[in-house]
Amino acid sequence: MPEFQSNIFKIQTANHISPLGLSRFPVNCYQIGNDIAQPDAILVRSFNLLNAEIPLSVKAIGRAGAGTNNIPVQAMNARGVPVFNTPGANANAVKELVLASMFLAARNLVPALEFIKTLQGDDATLNMRAEDGKKRYSGIELPGRTLGIIGLGEIGRLVANASVKLGMKVIGYDPKITVDSAWSLSAEVKKANSLEDLLRRSDFISVHVPLLDSTYHLIDEKSIQLMKQGVITLNFSRSAIVDEDAILNGISTGKIRYYVCDFPSKKLQHHESVITLPHLGASTLEAEENCAVMVVNQLIDYLQNGNITNTVNFPDTQMERECPYRVAVANANVPNILGQISTSMAKAGLNIHNMINKSRGEMAYTLVDVDSPIPVEVLNEINAINGVLMARYIPAPDSC
Repeated sequence: MPEFQSNIFKIQTANHISPLGLSRFPVNCYQIGNDIAQPDAILVRSFNLLNAEIPLSVKAIGRAGAGTNNIPVQAMNARGVPVFNTPGANANAVKELVLASMFLAARNLVPALEFIKTLQGDDATLNMRAEDGKKRYSGIELPGRTLGIIGLGEIGRLVANASVKLGMKVIGYDPKITVDSAWSLSAEVKKANSLEDLLRRSDFISVHVPLLDSTYHLIDEKSIQLMKQGVITLNFSRSAIVDEDAILNGISTGKIRYYVCDFPSKKLQHHESVITLPHLGASTLEAEENCAVMVVNQLIDYLQNGNITNTVNFPDTQMERECPYRVAVANANVPNILGQISTSMAKAGLNIHNMINKSRGEMAYTLVDVDSPIPVEVLNEINAINGVLMARYIPAPDSC
């Protein structure tokens, strides 16, 4: 790896990124493009980096969105590379699509639209045939119905609060909900005692959890058997959270009235009780801009100051600069590395002005400010410590 950071940061864009976000990069300190060689960071939306050759020069990857299943996070862990994302930046866009989808399903709007397209004749004939056929598309209203929300993160909370305003009874299940998240929920959102309790009580079920080993096929044959007859199920999280075979079987038995999701598949295509959308959750101008601005700000603060906010693999770590000479160290979360870093600096006569150390699982991260410039030999010595994944010198930029 390079011993010292050059004066210009190189950013490779693997997808189209909103110009509003890219404009945040100071023009005198950043070079941006989709064909940048030896980039310092990669900006990505949906581009698949899993099988891509990621240059050793890369110090960070920024995902303009929440999910990072298109990024080799574990491989980046081994290299000490943080993977940033933008939780909540597209939450309103997803919330609006969930609400729209509830209306689509509750009022049978998709088959009703398709029915109208099949009609032929003059206006009088069309109106007569529409009147004759409309009874097949009679729906239900939302007020008084119970919406069960699995996962009360940013999107789940927005859906919950908006649904309360629509007159729905809302229950939620999230065993890992934070205190801050709970405070932002409407007092009218009730806690389900368990996932099974939520499934039994809900007329609508909306899933808002990340795809993990524990959430793979969270909605399966067993869970569907617990649901009310004629439930409407919505999935705007990840396709694999729901077992599609179980969904289709639930539709055939009448357990599920509609399944609405944002993930087209051959198995679900053309099914009259399935509404699949082309992954539109974050596809609004506002969401794309919000994600881009958020991830660019995070990358700038990391590249120029070493601060970390919103990654999927590093601890959040921020330290105000009180002097211009800083070292950032990513390392395995094992004993005595912090002591060895301090020893290396002390041997070189460097006075530590300020330090912060945070850990997250197997990853630890340290920021150290010193009162004088850091010799390259010290940085190389820190990089050579067993367990150190990356050590980077970050002098305060002169003109960024």
